[in-house]
Amino acid sequence: MQDDIVDVNAKIKAVDYSPIKTGENVVVVTPTYAWRIPPRIVSDWLSKTKLLSAKRIWFVMNCGSEIGNASKYNCSLAEQKHLCYMGTSQILMPENYIAMFDAPQAEEARKIVKNAEPTIVDTIACIKAEQPFPVPRNNLYDRFMSGPVNSIFYQFFVKATAFQTDDTCIGCGQCVKNCPKNNIALENGKPIWGGINVLNVWHVFVIVPQKQ
Repeated sequence: MQDDIVDVNAKIKAVDYSPIKTGENVVVVTPTYAWRIPPRIVSDWLSKTKLLSAKRIWFVMNCGSEIGNASKYNCSLAEQKHLCYMGTSQILMPENYIAMFDAPQAEEARKIVKNAEPTIVDTIACIKAEQPFPVPRNNLYDRFMSGPVNSIFYQFFVKATAFQTDDTCIGCGQCVKNCPKNNIALENGKPIWGGINVLNVWHVFVIVPQKQ
């Protein structure tokens, strides 16, 4: 799309809530976590950070299976920031929350990415045309997963103790470099997790301000 990208992961890691100069259109691209915008440090960052000149906001959420009723919470966040909510697009991608699930093998992962391409093309077309995304599914199951289950998930599973390493770890330090909560340190060449009960596996969260 030839647009500017802001790495939100780096902003969170630096505790940087300084205003960001954007055009009128803003796209938030983020993984799904427990059937909602993930983790709560991301929505917290968005709440505290001014998006200068922004008028409309789209959310693009990749997931291993589904996003539940995430659209409801994204809409509330948009309203909080006084932005026109343009919808949420679900992009199915390879599962990567290795604290609970197995990541797919390389060939399966390539197929998942390939199958996602038509949805990605449609998503880009909506943004370029400044059109809202199609309304996503919203049934009782979706509302249950993004509501009560999300709260339970955070209470019992969002903990540093969910992560560990084994002999395949080469001590590269990428986890330390990218952890948005600065909650990992290398000790004798191996990562050691601290006691912060938040998501400690790193993802790259980006905001894409469209040039006008």
